[in-house]
Amino acid sequence: MRKSHPVRRVVLATAATVSGVVLMLSLKPSSDPASAQAGGTIPQQTAAAQESAQGGTGAAAGGAVTGDVVQTQYGPVQVRITVSGNKITKAEAVQAPKGGESDQKTALSVPKLSQDVVAKQSAQIDTVSGATYTSEGYKKSLQSAIDKANEAASQAQPSAQPSQPAGGGGAAAAKTVTGAVSQTQYGPVQVRITVSGGKITKAEAVQAPKGGTSDQKTALSIPKLNQEAVAAGSADIDSVSGATYTSEGYKKSLQSALDQAGG
Repeated sequence: MRKSHPVRRVVLATAATVSGVVLMLSLKPSSDPASAQAGGTIPQQTAAAQESAQGGTGAAAGGAVTGDVVQTQYGPVQVRITVSGNKITKAEAVQAPKGGESDQKTALSVPKLSQDVVAKQSAQIDTVSGATYTSEGYKKSLQSAIDKANEAASQAQPSAQPSQPAGGGGAAAAKTVTGAVSQTQYGPVQVRITVSGGKITKAEAVQAPKGGTSDQKTALSIPKLNQEAVAAGSADIDSVSGATYTSEGYKKSLQSALDQAGG
């Protein structure tokens, strides 16, 4: 028997080793996330994964805000507004007086009030003739909804420049202040004002005498006093004839609110 030559055995062993290495390399996966990251290449995320990591697609600023319930002589009134792009795009009454004549007055007044809100972008809207109580309740609930929308907007963007919030022209710097309650012979009077740019932009009575003849005197005097406060920009306004006590109480509470607002 012929003996294998030593050199031949070395060549054969070397060839076998090389073949094994080539086979192992051919079986190894072409891509390895761990090794790719170690080499400085991070696998790309899918669009869905990226969106999930960022908390999803952000909705447009705004949304629906519901104001406080305001009790009127004929029933509760509650207003809901929809805000988009810092503007009121819709206003509606989720509660309004109903039953008997109230159905007719509500059907007459609420659509007009809602349209006026979108047009004027504030709670400074006209009272609908023949539906005074519903109108006043609507405006109070509307103002509370606007206040909530403004507060939510300011909390959502604490570091951003103040933008125009719901409620109209540059109200971002506006401040709402409620004066002290002034007791009169016929009941308490309390005034709330909105101040912007050093001026009274809105005045309203959150409390006023009611019951019996007081209802008529309040309905007669308060709208006039509110207008006078905005026009004068101070508590130096005229008393309404026939409603002297209410007028005096209004002016005292108004002055209290002005003092709190810084004069």
